[in-house]
Amino acid sequence: MRRSVFIPSFLALAVMVLAGSVLERKSIAASVGEKPATTAEVKIDNFVFGPAAITVPVGTTVTWINRDDIPHTVVSPDKVFKSKVLDTDDKFSFTFTKPGEYPYFCSIHPKMTGKVVVE
Repeated sequence: MRRSVFIPSFLALAVMVLAGSVLERKSIAASVGEKPATTAEVKIDNFVFGPAAITVPVGTTVTWINRDDIPHTVVSPDKVFKSKVLDTDDKFSFTFTKPGEYPYFCSIHPKMTGKVVVE
């Protein structure tokens, strides 16, 4: 009998300790000014990047998803980022750590272009 009382009490204590650690971490993050991670998505469909231009804050991870039946790539002219060939439903992500304008294109279909503006 004692064992069944001890185990739930021990588990309850462990849960309270873990919850306190999580709350403490959030409090520390807030006090040092950490910003939550930001994400954005660009769909590739019908030979178009959509949206063609996107504005995001520094630190944002942009993910391109190929929804087309044709393979595509995502390449910046200055080679800051470059995806592999993306088949249908493949994804490519890049995190923008510096402000600026980042044009890109599909190396297979160079008339397909887009731009990420990082502020």
